[in-house]
Amino acid sequence: MDKLLFLGKVNDHYVDEAIDFCHNHFNATVILGDWGDPLPPSAYQWRGEYIISYLSRWIVPADILGRAGKAALNFHPAPPEYPGFGPVNWALYTGAREYGVTCHHMAARVDSGDIVDTMAVAIRPDDTVASLLDRAHVHQLGMFYYIMRLITIGRDLPRSDKKWNSNKRTRRDLDKLATLTPGMPEQEMQRRIRATSYGSWQPKIKICGREYRLSNGN
Repeated sequence: MDKLLFLGKVNDHYVDEAIDFCHNHFNATVILGDWGDPLPPSAYQWRGEYIISYLSRWIVPADILGRAGKAALNFHPAPPEYPGFGPVNWALYTGAREYGVTCHHMAARVDSGDIVDTMAVAIRPDDTVASLLDRAHVHQLGMFYYIMRLITIGRDLPRSDKKWNSNKRTRRDLDKLATLTPGMPEQEMQRRIRATSYGSWQPKIKICGREYRLSNGN
Protein backbone atom coordinates (compact mmCIF):
# COMPACT_ATOMS: atom_id res chain seq x y z
CA MET A 1 0.00 0.00 0.00
CA ASP A 2 1.02 3.66 -0.32
CA LYS A 3 3.49 4.96 2.22
CA LEU A 4 2.18 7.73 4.47
CA LEU A 5 3.52 10.04 7.18
CA PHE A 6 0.86 11.10 9.69
CA LEU A 7 1.52 14.11 11.94
CA GLY A 8 -0.91 14.88 14.75
CA LYS A 9 -1.28 16.00 18.34
CA VAL A 10 -1.16 13.74 21.38
CA ASN A 11 -4.13 12.64 23.48
CA ASP A 12 -6.88 13.56 21.03
CA HIS A 13 -9.86 11.31 20.25
CA TYR A 14 -10.28 12.55 16.68
CA VAL A 15 -6.58 12.12 15.94
CA ASP A 16 -6.80 8.55 17.22
CA GLU A 17 -9.74 7.85 14.88
CA ALA A 18 -7.78 9.23 11.91
CA ILE A 19 -4.73 7.14 12.85
CA ASP A 20 -6.83 3.97 12.96
CA PHE A 21 -7.99 4.64 9.41
CA CYS A 22 -4.42 5.22 8.21
CA HIS A 23 -3.12 2.04 9.83
CA ASN A 24 -5.95 0.05 8.22
CA HIS A 25 -5.25 1.34 4.69
CA PHE A 26 -1.61 2.40 4.50
CA ASN A 27 1.87 1.55 5.60
CA ALA A 28 1.84 4.56 7.93
CA THR A 29 4.47 6.27 10.06
CA VAL A 30 2.79 8.18 12.90
CA ILE A 31 4.39 11.07 14.79
CA LEU A 32 2.49 12.85 17.56
CA GLY A 33 3.47 15.88 19.62
CA ASP A 34 2.30 18.85 21.63
CA TRP A 35 3.00 22.58 21.51
CA GLY A 36 6.72 23.23 21.79
CA ASP A 37 7.80 19.66 21.03
CA PRO A 38 10.53 19.47 18.39
CA LEU A 39 9.80 17.58 15.20
CA PRO A 40 11.73 14.32 15.70
CA PRO A 41 14.54 13.17 13.37
CA SER A 42 12.35 10.36 11.99
CA ALA A 43 10.27 12.98 10.16
CA TYR A 44 13.35 14.20 8.31
CA GLN A 45 14.31 10.64 7.41
CA TRP A 46 10.90 9.67 6.04
CA ARG A 47 10.21 9.47 2.33
CA GLY A 48 7.00 8.23 0.71
CA GLU A 49 3.85 9.26 -1.07
CA TYR A 50 1.60 11.18 1.31
CA ILE A 51 2.04 13.46 4.30
CA ILE A 52 -1.08 14.01 6.38
CA SER A 53 -1.16 16.76 9.01
CA TYR A 54 -4.17 16.38 11.30
CA LEU A 55 -4.42 18.86 14.19
CA SER A 56 -0.62 18.81 14.13
CA ARG A 57 1.30 21.27 16.32
CA TRP A 58 4.13 21.57 13.79
CA ILE A 59 4.76 23.82 10.82
CA VAL A 60 6.18 21.26 8.43
CA PRO A 61 9.45 22.43 6.82
CA ALA A 62 9.67 22.63 3.02
CA ASP A 63 12.35 19.92 2.83
CA ILE A 64 9.99 17.44 4.51
CA LEU A 65 7.05 18.48 2.32
CA GLY A 66 9.24 17.74 -0.68
CA ARG A 67 9.60 14.14 0.45
CA ALA A 68 5.94 13.41 -0.33
CA GLY A 69 5.79 11.98 -3.86
CA LYS A 70 2.06 12.53 -4.34
CA ALA A 71 0.60 15.04 -1.86
CA ALA A 72 1.10 16.73 1.51
CA LEU A 73 -2.31 17.53 2.97
CA ASN A 74 -3.41 19.43 6.04
CA PHE A 75 -6.82 18.96 7.65
CA HIS A 76 -7.57 22.29 9.27
CA PRO A 77 -10.44 23.02 11.73
CA ALA A 78 -11.23 26.41 10.20
CA PRO A 79 -12.49 27.86 6.89
CA PRO A 80 -10.30 29.79 4.41
CA GLU A 81 -11.95 33.03 5.54
CA TYR A 82 -10.02 32.90 8.83
CA PRO A 83 -6.35 32.07 8.16
CA GLY A 84 -3.71 32.38 10.84
CA PHE A 85 -4.10 32.33 14.59
CA GLY A 86 -7.39 31.90 16.50
CA PRO A 87 -9.85 31.37 13.63
CA VAL A 88 -12.72 30.20 15.82
CA ASN A 89 -12.24 33.25 18.08
CA TRP A 90 -12.48 35.67 15.16
CA ALA A 91 -15.51 33.95 13.70
CA LEU A 92 -17.39 34.34 16.98
CA TYR A 93 -16.20 37.90 17.53
CA THR A 94 -17.22 39.11 14.07
CA GLY A 95 -20.68 37.57 14.40
CA ALA A 96 -20.25 35.17 11.49
CA ARG A 97 -23.17 32.87 10.78
CA GLU A 98 -20.99 30.13 9.40
CA TYR A 99 -17.68 28.49 10.26
CA GLY A 100 -16.10 25.46 8.61
CA VAL A 101 -13.19 23.09 8.04
CA THR A 102 -10.64 22.89 5.24
CA CYS A 103 -8.41 20.35 3.54
CA HIS A 104 -5.53 21.95 1.65
CA HIS A 105 -2.17 21.17 0.14
CA MET A 106 0.62 22.19 2.49
CA ALA A 107 3.13 24.84 1.44
CA ALA A 108 6.13 26.32 3.21
CA ARG A 109 4.02 29.34 4.19
CA VAL A 110 1.20 28.48 6.63
CA ASP A 111 -2.39 28.62 5.29
CA SER A 112 -1.38 29.34 1.71
CA GLY A 113 -1.52 26.03 -0.18
CA ASP A 114 -4.16 25.23 -2.78
CA ILE A 115 -7.48 24.28 -1.21
CA VAL A 116 -8.74 20.75 -1.85
CA ASP A 117 -12.17 20.98 -0.21
CA THR A 118 -14.16 22.77 2.50
CA MET A 119 -17.16 21.92 4.65
CA ALA A 120 -19.44 24.45 6.31
CA VAL A 121 -20.43 24.45 9.99
CA ALA A 122 -23.34 26.65 11.07
CA ILE A 123 -22.74 28.96 14.05
CA ARG A 124 -25.54 28.92 16.63
CA PRO A 125 -26.50 31.96 18.71
CA ASP A 126 -25.48 30.16 21.92
CA ASP A 127 -22.19 28.80 20.59
CA THR A 128 -19.03 29.15 22.65
CA VAL A 129 -15.46 28.54 21.53
CA ALA A 130 -15.70 25.01 22.96
CA SER A 131 -19.04 24.06 21.37
CA LEU A 132 -18.11 25.43 17.94
CA LEU A 133 -14.73 23.71 17.99
CA ASP A 134 -16.37 20.42 18.97
CA ARG A 135 -18.65 20.52 15.92
CA ALA A 136 -15.79 21.62 13.68
CA HIS A 137 -13.74 18.62 14.80
CA VAL A 138 -16.63 16.26 13.99
CA HIS A 139 -16.93 17.75 10.49
CA GLN A 140 -13.17 17.64 10.05
CA LEU A 141 -13.07 13.91 10.74
CA GLY A 142 -15.88 13.40 8.22
CA MET A 143 -13.92 15.34 5.61
CA PHE A 144 -10.81 13.30 6.43
CA TYR A 145 -12.66 10.04 5.77
CA TYR A 146 -14.03 11.38 2.48
CA ILE A 147 -10.67 12.61 1.15
CA MET A 148 -8.71 9.60 2.35
CA ARG A 149 -11.18 7.15 0.80
CA LEU A 150 -10.68 8.90 -2.54
CA ILE A 151 -6.95 8.29 -2.13
CA THR A 152 -7.41 4.61 -1.27
CA ILE A 153 -9.42 3.95 -4.45
CA GLY A 154 -7.08 5.94 -6.65
CA ARG A 155 -9.39 8.87 -7.39
CA ASP A 156 -8.09 12.38 -8.08
CA LEU A 157 -8.37 14.86 -5.24
CA PRO A 158 -11.00 17.60 -5.56
CA ARG A 159 -9.99 21.17 -6.37
CA SER A 160 -11.86 23.93 -4.59
CA ASP A 161 -12.25 27.37 -6.15
CA LYS A 162 -12.04 28.97 -2.71
CA LYS A 163 -9.06 31.16 -1.82
CA TRP A 164 -7.43 32.08 1.48
CA ASN A 165 -8.38 35.42 2.98
CA SER A 166 -5.36 37.72 2.81
CA ASN A 167 -6.01 39.02 6.34
CA LYS A 168 -4.00 36.47 8.31
CA ARG A 169 -4.32 36.97 12.08
CA THR A 170 -1.39 36.58 14.46
CA ARG A 171 -1.03 35.55 18.09
CA ARG A 172 -0.57 39.23 18.94
CA ASP A 173 -3.90 40.05 17.26
CA LEU A 174 -5.65 37.42 19.38
CA ASP A 175 -3.97 38.68 22.53
CA LYS A 176 -5.32 42.17 21.82
CA LEU A 177 -8.79 40.75 21.23
CA ALA A 178 -8.64 39.00 24.61
CA THR A 179 -7.75 42.22 26.46
CA LEU A 180 -10.50 44.28 28.07
CA THR A 181 -10.24 47.84 29.36
CA PRO A 182 -12.38 49.68 31.94
CA GLY A 183 -13.74 52.17 29.39
CA MET A 184 -14.81 49.51 26.92
CA PRO A 185 -18.59 49.37 26.19
CA GLU A 186 -20.40 46.49 27.88
CA GLN A 187 -21.53 45.01 24.58
CA GLU A 188 -17.95 44.98 23.26
CA MET A 189 -16.74 43.31 26.46
CA GLN A 190 -19.35 40.58 26.13
CA ARG A 191 -18.41 39.95 22.49
CA ARG A 192 -14.77 39.57 23.45
CA ILE A 193 -15.49 37.38 26.46
CA ARG A 194 -17.60 35.02 24.34
CA ALA A 195 -14.98 34.91 21.60
CA THR A 196 -11.93 34.31 23.80
CA SER A 197 -13.13 32.19 26.75
CA TYR A 198 -12.06 28.57 26.49
CA GLY A 199 -11.82 26.41 29.60
CA SER A 200 -9.11 27.73 31.89
CA TRP A 201 -7.98 30.22 29.23
CA GLN A 202 -9.89 33.43 29.88
CA PRO A 203 -9.61 37.03 28.66
CA LYS A 204 -7.79 39.60 30.78
CA ILE A 205 -8.60 43.12 31.88
CA LYS A 206 -5.97 45.86 31.80
CA ILE A 207 -6.17 48.45 34.61
CA CYS A 208 -3.57 51.15 35.24
CA GLY A 209 -0.98 49.26 33.24
CA ARG A 210 -1.53 45.96 35.07
CA GLU A 211 -3.30 42.92 33.67
CA TYR A 212 -5.70 40.64 35.54
CA ARG A 213 -7.04 37.37 34.16
CA LEU A 214 -10.80 36.85 34.51
CA SER A 215 -11.83 33.80 36.48
CA ASN A 216 -13.43 30.87 34.66
CA GLY A 217 -17.16 31.43 34.25
CA ASN A 218 -17.10 35.25 34.29
